[in-house]
Amino acid sequence: MAFELPKLPYAPDALIPHISVETIEYHYGKHHQAYVNNLNALIPGTDFEKADLETIIRKAEGPIFNNGAQVWNHTFYFEGFSKTGKRTPDGTMANAIRDSFGSFDAFREQFTKSAAGLFGSGWAWLVKKEDGSLAIVQESNAGNPLRKGLKPILTCDVWEHAYYIDYRNRRPDYIKSFWEIIDWDIICLLYTSPSPRDRTRSRMTSSA
Repeated sequence: MAFELPKLPYAPDALIPHISVETIEYHYGKHHQAYVNNLNALIPGTDFEKADLETIIRKAEGPIFNNGAQVWNHTFYFEGFSKTGKRTPDGTMANAIRDSFGSFDAFREQFTKSAAGLFGSGWAWLVKKEDGSLAIVQESNAGNPLRKGLKPILTCDVWEHAYYIDYRNRRPDYIKSFWEIIDWDIICLLYTSPSPRDRTRSRMTSSA
């Protein structure tokens, strides 16, 4: 199975002024592409040659896990944005946030602190637990909560390559802008979908 870089669901300039075209060109066009290329070079002749990304994340170790997880993580991250999407949750998702954190504002504050406070490179995640409640978790480097049996709902990439072109070392400013481009229509769908990602909306592709 050969993996491909999924197309962005928006134009490279759609997220300006929060994320620049240059950042998209490097973060998506170079870093994300490199993870795809690396994974395709690593899996031939291994137990993961025909595996999907979620299997790789759950079972692989070392470079295959790192690159496979980074392909999945970045696709998930980029797919959560839009130029004109809903900027706050509603319905079942809003109720789950209120039940788990007290309010949307309290959730946003806790998630922001988690993303800003993660040491080094990694990801802040909003996840759904088996009982339907929500939690915020930090994962270093290529970490993905699927390995812990948690369902990813939302993520913020805090590797420096995600923000250094636009924000230099001002990670909190990047996180503040992150909230301005989240599409809660997509996030709400992920919460109610039975799959770790809703495959009818995902642009994750592979070819035999």
